[in-house]
Amino acid sequence: MKLSDIFLTFFGAGRLPASRISATVIAWALGLGWIYLLGAESLFTLAFALFIIGIFEVTKAENRGMEHNAPSIVIDEAVGVWVALCVGTTALAWLPDSPMNFWLLSGGTLGAYLLFILWSPSTIGWICRNLRGGLGVMLDDILAGFAAGLLVLLAAKGYMLL
Repeated sequence: MKLSDIFLTFFGAGRLPASRISATVIAWALGLGWIYLLGAESLFTLAFALFIIGIFEVTKAENRGMEHNAPSIVIDEAVGVWVALCVGTTALAWLPDSPMNFWLLSGGTLGAYLLFILWSPSTIGWICRNLRGGLGVMLDDILAGFAAGLLVLLAAKGYMLL
């Protein structure tokens, strides 16, 4: 297996059954550990770097004949769920200090992200269908991550208003 295949399949998660969901859950768990050890800012920096690298690697894979947004390419799901985690867990600053709040926010973020990548509403779906190459593959998941994180932020803000 080539290094680019390891990257694109997120260490082989793209070869698992239900590859998009499997890779998302694995990346979510790794992201939680990363946030706990190094903070959300460093996870966001990693996600940004992998987003840029992913654009080029996915484009190269498609130029070699791989189908657009192939099921085995799941680096985009990993990066997207990390963006969702980084955005969603910023609500911890508003909420009372409790480990339960972290788990509720991070679990809500995972659920919202899965909703957005599987449903692909509006601009997210349009980008996925119409924007070719690595940018299209990576960008729809980044937007889904931001949307999921914002949904969790709105829910947390609504909770604080109760």
